[in-house]
Amino acid sequence: MTQNIYDDETFFAGYSQLARSVHGLDGAPEWPVLCAMLPELVGRSVLDLGCGFGWFSRFAAGEGAASVLGVDVSAKMLERARRETDDSRVAYERADLEDYAPPVDAFDLAYSSLAYHYIDDLAGLYGRVHAALKPGGALVCSVEHPIMTAPVRQEWLVDADGRAAWPVNGYHDEGRRVSNWLAEGVVKRHRTIATYLDLLLGAGFRLDKLVEWAPSPEQVANEPGWVKERERPFFLLIAASRA
Repeated sequence: MTQNIYDDETFFAGYSQLARSVHGLDGAPEWPVLCAMLPELVGRSVLDLGCGFGWFSRFAAGEGAASVLGVDVSAKMLERARRETDDSRVAYERADLEDYAPPVDAFDLAYSSLAYHYIDDLAGLYGRVHAALKPGGALVCSVEHPIMTAPVRQEWLVDADGRAAWPVNGYHDEGRRVSNWLAEGVVKRHRTIATYLDLLLGAGFRLDKLVEWAPSPEQVANEPGWVKERERPFFLLIAASRA
């Protein structure tokens, strides 16, 4: 079973204060790039995996999607998503993505933001998502970049000149990682870029686009605190399709 860290009181309180929790998609700096990777949504059926507070689910409905199903393991996240959603086209379901099996041939788009790096059996999930998509359907997802998840101690190092560097160690030793982000004992799964792609292709997907995201110089100019985030890629963004 996936660690349900989002229902931990300490973690949930901290997560609720993040810019992406307060301002939604506009508070997620990678959103403009991820949004540009989406297919046309008008009249489409959408599956939002790890939907959290439902920001993308509501966005998809607002863009004209015919139906949206948001799925998450966290009762706290879904409680807020339901409270803030007033659209009959959007439905929510509580389920663990480790074994969740969506309806077959039912969706035009499967979307997932920052959820897959929590999943142990990603091959199984990829396979079930592939089956859930209609022929030609799209998968658009983001994960923490493997450079982010690789080190056992996921924290910046600062040299004698005050320059921050992100350590890269244990990159090829895939598996469980534990960090103390917002709460102690947050469990993630580290994979290399090659493994993410091998599992994707092995499930029958065609890779359409891959982005190693970091903030743009323009974003750093607007948010100077992000300057060190250009020292390494922050997120891995993937667009794929069912052949």
